[in-house]
Amino acid sequence: EASPEPRSGRSAALRARMEERLLGARFRYLNQQLYTGSSRDAARLFRTDPAAFHLYHRGFERQVRRWPERPVQRIVRYLRRRPASLVVADFGCGDCTLAASVKNQVHCFDLVALSPRVTVCDMAKVPLAAESVDVAVFCLALMGTNLQEILGEANRVLKLGGTLMVAEVASRFEDTHAFLKAMTQLGFKTVSKDLSSSYFYVLEFAKTGPARPGAAPGLRLRPCLYKRR
Repeated sequence: EASPEPRSGRSAALRARMEERLLGARFRYLNQQLYTGSSRDAARLFRTDPAAFHLYHRGFERQVRRWPERPVQRIVRYLRRRPASLVVADFGCGDCTLAASVKNQVHCFDLVALSPRVTVCDMAKVPLAAESVDVAVFCLALMGTNLQEILGEANRVLKLGGTLMVAEVASRFEDTHAFLKAMTQLGFKTVSKDLSSSYFYVLEFAKTGPARPGAAPGLRLRPCLYKRR
């Protein structure tokens, strides 16, 4: 008579695979909602279902873990070379890795609080005074369809001459030149751009003044949609 252990082990393995597939499907659905809706839609989604954000973050971490380098570490190294007195706003901070890795004061904003440091809000409307921070960071966080509104909020809270750091998935940029040109309309000049990685680009901007009125048509990023594996 066959021992029940192997059968039990097979059942557990099958159940684990099914749960993994369900989690993967749920992550892809949530990811699609974030990239194809506005920041207000995202805030509403996770306000009604906070547990979904934890699931999304788990799936996101699994994706980024496959990369040779985490883009947040690039931002950390950048800030460590700058004065620790600079005040930072981290838009879409996740688990606050950036704040935990530098000596700067970091205002952490996201849709759900994975850490007590996080202020929950819409990324297009953060609770900061105008011209109150030296550095604004978007690390894999430019998700909403209302990009102009979100980046306009970064302009609002940044001091004149302040720094905007953007690290984003490389494949999302359909026209990098047009994107950089659109950023000038939002009141930013390009300081540096690192396009060497096939995984993500790192862009550094300086605030030159308030955003100019009108649409910025070149400000487009493709949705980052993950395929079923």
